Amino acid sequence: MLPVKMAESLPSEFDVIVIGTGLPESIIAAACSRSGQRVLHVDSSYYGGNWASFSFSGLLSWLKEYKENSDIVTESSTWQEQILENEEAIALSKKDKTIQHVEIFSYASQDSHEDVEEAGALQRNHTSVISANPTEAANSAGLPPEDESLLTECFEMPAEQTPSSQSAQVVNDAEVTGEKENHSEDKTSEEETNDYVPIATDTIEQPKKNRITYSQIIKEGKRFNIDLVSKLLYSRGLLIDLLIKSNVSRYAEFKNITRILAFREGRVEQVPCSRADVFNSKQLTMVEKRMLMKFLTFCMEFEEHPDEYKAYEDVTFSEYLKTQKLTPNLQYFVLHSIAMTSESTSSTIDGLQATKNFLHCLGRYGNTPFLFPLYGQGELPQCFCRMCAVFGGIYCLHHSIQCLVVDKESRKCKAVIDQFGQRIISKHFLVEDSYFSENMCSCVQYRQISRAVLITDRSVLKTDSDQQISILTIPAEEAGTFAVRVIELCSSTMTCMKGTYLVHLTCTSSKTARQDLEPIVQKLFTPFTEMENENEQFEKPRILWALYFNMRDSSDISRSCYDDLPSNVYVCSGPDCGLGNDNAVRQDCLCCVPYIPAEALFQQICPNEDFCPAPPNPEDIILEGESSQPEAPESSASPEANSDTPMENANLGNPEEPSE
Repeated sequence: MLPVKMAESLPSEFDVIVIGTGLPESIIAAACSRSGQRVLHVDSSYYGGNWASFSFSGLLSWLKEYKENSDIVTESSTWQEQILENEEAIALSKKDKTIQHVEIFSYASQDSHEDVEEAGALQRNHTSVISANPTEAANSAGLPPEDESLLTECFEMPAEQTPSSQSAQVVNDAEVTGEKENHSEDKTSEEETNDYVPIATDTIEQPKKNRITYSQIIKEGKRFNIDLVSKLLYSRGLLIDLLIKSNVSRYAEFKNITRILAFREGRVEQVPCSRADVFNSKQLTMVEKRMLMKFLTFCMEFEEHPDEYKAYEDVTFSEYLKTQKLTPNLQYFVLHSIAMTSESTSSTIDGLQATKNFLHCLGRYGNTPFLFPLYGQGELPQCFCRMCAVFGGIYCLHHSIQCLVVDKESRKCKAVIDQFGQRIISKHFLVEDSYFSENMCSCVQYRQISRAVLITDRSVLKTDSDQQISILTIPAEEAGTFAVRVIELCSSTMTCMKGTYLVHLTCTSSKTARQDLEPIVQKLFTPFTEMENENEQFEKPRILWALYFNMRDSSDISRSCYDDLPSNVYVCSGPDCGLGNDNAVRQDCLCCVPYIPAEALFQQICPNEDFCPAPPNPEDIILEGESSQPEAPESSASPEANSDTPMENANLGNPEEPSE
């Protein structure tokens, strides 16, 4: 990363300028740099955008920025003077308005004698509500508008709480000075024993007997890596394939999701997925086991038996399952925990394809189809940024672009003007959606994502091991609402401190995040209160800290919705509500997709170029003037022999984190 003070000495011309460091932008930047393009990659704030991960104090700093709704850098007002008569400017937005309706709850006890060492502490049992632009967010997703002030503050306390213990300190009084921590120094290299992606091994940790206080959370803040967007990687998904093809996987480590859970009749239970799980399950009768295995075997090759489903193509997958001699118990598992599709809207074909995809990903790394990157989802954009930098890409964070300069005659963008007034010329421009102004996006109808992040004291399903990584889907109960996805992370994922769990809840918004998700939170968890007896046993995990917010979903937006967009300016989407990351990678027919994904965008910039090929081996690089290497002895492996070796057999290292 270039320091801000060096930005004035940036080169004046590039082949590609990328604005925003989210996952799609980072993938394209890496691909362009790998193909020999001169790439400038800038971001007005930090790595990742809405794909970022934060330490606990870093998250509080991020929330404070949104509360204050202030610019990160001082903007220059002289850029208008640089626009020539035959040019016009497309001003970019100076403020990010993609996060709305933020509410924070702190339940963990705060010992009065403990000093909070890290800045950004909130006192217990208080709530803060932050909204950057309440009306805009509410209207775009059908959310109720907030007709009060920009920052609304309220106070809540559990039933057992006495008024005397209520704290009056609020978030805007807390001094938050820490920024997003660079956790690379805390990383440790773990053994890689599974396939081509490094999979970290489990380490059994003893649960803490003492209750977790808010002071402990603050002091251990660097142990947390809290994702703004909650996703998993399908083990045979497009992103995994790209990580391997490009050899970017060597920059990250992954853990296998250990459990698929279901919530039925008020209790959480584990869903058998693999053949071994099915036959070892005590939840299913022998008849149910045979039913389930027969149906799953059919789903793996359902295209070869069209007579089995053709008559049901016009009905929902839920209705189709009722015709397949499956018990209600099995129907629930298949619909909500395996296919993970909507009960009311998903067609039979969609459900069968989702089930097949789930089964196809089983067994590559473990008994579930999913992987999670150590240190959080924010690692993935940074891995591709590292690849871009290796091949000559220039990075500049905390660096704003004031406007795009468009030639009036050709209607193509020719340059950008940055915060220092420097004009930088380029052939192609990639801009993340949130950087466009309201005028440019006046015809865009955004959806919203409801998100909740919880810090809890134990798992939703207690087992002998406290190092379980789980996914749970809770179906919608009312018309107009959506299923809620719950991902629970343990401390071995390097996303939370020992003795705690980090829980992410996600769904498509129908109301504010708290209104959408709090009913689910109340079913699975209970708030921590000081009046509890330390020896008392609780059926539900206790919430130590909670955050709710709505995030803009800019996926599936037609290019035509952006007003008068130049042909060489390409729009990159922010995170969508889906579980996987394939929407940011996949290539479709450009004439029919509403938003152009990463690989397709790259093909428009670099036609006929390979998308993110693996870097050459250092031994194969011959510098100019050097003689060719002598032939290898017969005993050594030839390139042809190596090419037949599958990539998943490669044992990729995890190099040290490069300094910025």
